[in-house]
Amino acid sequence: MAKIELAADKLEAMPNDKLTAELAKSKEALFNLRFQAATGQLEANHRIKEVKRDIARIYTILRERELGIRVAPASAGSAK
Repeated sequence: MAKIELAADKLEAMPNDKLTAELAKSKEALFNLRFQAATGQLEANHRIKEVKRDIARIYTILRERELGIRVAPASAGSAK
């Protein structure tokens, strides 16, 4: 399985709707990894830790935008 860790600068460039979609995808991946671990089929145990950190990064960026610490990128449709 390839390493697909999300970098913070890559996440910062995403609008909120894509971040929430990425969050849902990461949560689903974490569920699947935990299920594989419980059934003894998980080979890469470090992936659980990586996915948890990705989820935490997404939550942090969303919360910082909510508090006004970070600014969400302007969408391409609104630029003239």
